[in-house]
Amino acid sequence: MKVLLIGVGGVGEAIAKMSEKRDWLDQMVLADYTLNRAREVQKKLGDEKRFSIEQIDAKNKDGMIALVKKYDIDLIMNGCDPSLNHTIFDAAYGAGCNYMDMAMTLSEPHPEDPYNKTFVKLGDYQFERTKLWEKKGILAIVGSGVEPGMADVFARYASDYLFDEIEEIGIRDGNNMTVEGYSIPFGFSIWTTIEECLNPPVIWERGKGWFTTEPFSESEIFHLPEGIGPVEVVNVEHEEVLLIPRYIDKGLKRVTFKFGLGDDFITMLKNLKELGLHRTEKIKVGDTYISPRDVVATSAPNPAQLGPKMVGKTCAGTWVKGKKDGKARQVYLYQVADNQECMKNFGSQAIVAQTAFPPVIMMELIARGIWKGKGVYGPEAFDSVPFMDKMEDYKFPYGMIEMDSEYKEMLKEEELVKV
Repeated sequence: MKVLLIGVGGVGEAIAKMSEKRDWLDQMVLADYTLNRAREVQKKLGDEKRFSIEQIDAKNKDGMIALVKKYDIDLIMNGCDPSLNHTIFDAAYGAGCNYMDMAMTLSEPHPEDPYNKTFVKLGDYQFERTKLWEKKGILAIVGSGVEPGMADVFARYASDYLFDEIEEIGIRDGNNMTVEGYSIPFGFSIWTTIEECLNPPVIWERGKGWFTTEPFSESEIFHLPEGIGPVEVVNVEHEEVLLIPRYIDKGLKRVTFKFGLGDDFITMLKNLKELGLHRTEKIKVGDTYISPRDVVATSAPNPAQLGPKMVGKTCAGTWVKGKKDGKARQVYLYQVADNQECMKNFGSQAIVAQTAFPPVIMMELIARGIWKGKGVYGPEAFDSVPFMDKMEDYKFPYGMIEMDSEYKEMLKEEELVKV
């Protein structure tokens, strides 16, 4: 497979690193707005022929199409912020090649009732074009990161193998990471974090469909495994809620996404909004026009460079509630990434590395003809087992907790530690 990787930031670099020694990859073109950044990653990889570099503006659709033709690309891997998804997605369609991204096209809040009604939902732009992609005979897999991505694969696995009936699916994510010298650092893309945390969160319910609520609502305590412990999680806008109901039924009644942000981080985000620093529209500062959010993203410490100062683990997972063989059942399928291990294995901090490995596995499954299709799909549309079988090989093994037994034992252990 020949891959055009658009965007060689922290996650893009990790994607290239994890693909480096895989026999399914023939060539990966590292394309970035800053050529020196692509050259830096190329130098780390030490293979100029297999990892060539190009300068590209991800807003230039014709430029990306030209690169596809130049290198005879099979798949565009979008490693950019989702604000650029429209153009990169359209470039793949225009070039007639397959496409993957880690976060779908952006939403737009309802102009009159943003905390109750949806307007433009995450991924609407892409799913509205699925017939065009089918007709052209090409495949787009949207939301291929860890969340969305791996978490959606877990939902499909639970539906196919663990439950006869499903009442609720909830993505639950948190960590116990600390960063030396920083009290409230961003652990992931600053631009994307502000976007998803301050937008109205989406919930799906049977009979009601998709609707919105207040940011940071419905707080609950969720106990995360492998020593992370109790984390307060809140509603956050995320793609899984838009994807899972498209593919999974079995009586499914509710889908949510909740993330552990912490009080200090939530306060910081609220303050950014109060000051208007979350806005993407450019304002005039002296003789220059600049986006306030871009100022924040540029000024704050780069999450990709915080790895050596980070300690702890991050957990991403899918909680499923339903019935099996007539008996109530709850499970939590998860993946825990330890920062020290990720730095040692990949040279990337845990949140970045954990985001990067699922699209690499998915690219391999496409390259080997295991995942295939025509149109626009989420990861739930494909067989989950081949993906999960490869997680150990990529050094990101998954775990599963039975909530009525192992989960209770975990809580007892936490109480013993507190005593």
